[in-house]
Amino acid sequence: MSTTTEAPPKKKLSPRRRAQRIRWAQYALLAVVVLVIALVADWGQIQRTFFRTDLIKNTLTEGVGTALKNTVVYTAGAFVIGLVLGTVLALMRLSSVAPYRWIATVWIEFFRGLPAIIVFIAFGLLPLAFEGLVIPYDPYGTVWIALGLVASAYMAETIRAGIQAVPPGQVEAARSLGMPSGTATRKIVLPQAFRVITPPLTNELILLVKDSSLVYVLGLSATGYELTKYGRQLSSDNVNLTPLVVAGFCYLIITLPLSIIVRRMEARQKKER
Repeated sequence: MSTTTEAPPKKKLSPRRRAQRIRWAQYALLAVVVLVIALVADWGQIQRTFFRTDLIKNTLTEGVGTALKNTVVYTAGAFVIGLVLGTVLALMRLSSVAPYRWIATVWIEFFRGLPAIIVFIAFGLLPLAFEGLVIPYDPYGTVWIALGLVASAYMAETIRAGIQAVPPGQVEAARSLGMPSGTATRKIVLPQAFRVITPPLTNELILLVKDSSLVYVLGLSATGYELTKYGRQLSSDNVNLTPLVVAGFCYLIITLPLSIIVRRMEARQKKER
């Protein structure tokens, strides 16, 4: 009579071990893709097209400082207008007065629904539509207003969410102490709301930096160029993409520190919770 020995059952992988193997497989796949790209790519052509050293030097010395300054000024002015107007719209959206809510809703939906480039074109053509119209501090004033109006629609919704996040009991307590509604909103609600929404507002600022690249549709002179227009003009003159690459790195100089700030603020808020 023969006896058969059964093979011991295979030990199942734990979820942690399985996830670890999947992660290592992904790392290996990524390494293979990078290696293939490194072997196949024509690095000489890439250098000549995107990283010509002479064009990098020319781009950095011919006027990138002015373009960088213009980008920052355009963004800062639009952010201030968007923040002030967005706060007013958020309060109107939460108002008990129905016409205020209607006006704020129409404004927000209108400017959120329109592409920013159309708003820029419309404001660029305003002097043609209204003879004698002069926008102060042009071209800065035109950019500030056009970009600020678009930003206000998005900021209004962010600010409204922050206001609604403030516990209603705090407002009721202030009112019970005889504080007027407007004073309670200004001294209690808004400071707490802005503390909550600072990271999202910083993200809005980053988006404004990138949206400022649409200024090129206004047909500015060289002194009003922002980074994208400056990079495009030099790329067109030299039939090479190196100036645009340099302009892109200049955007990163602005946006990366802001992104780091956002992450730190979000991490701090999580710890405080």
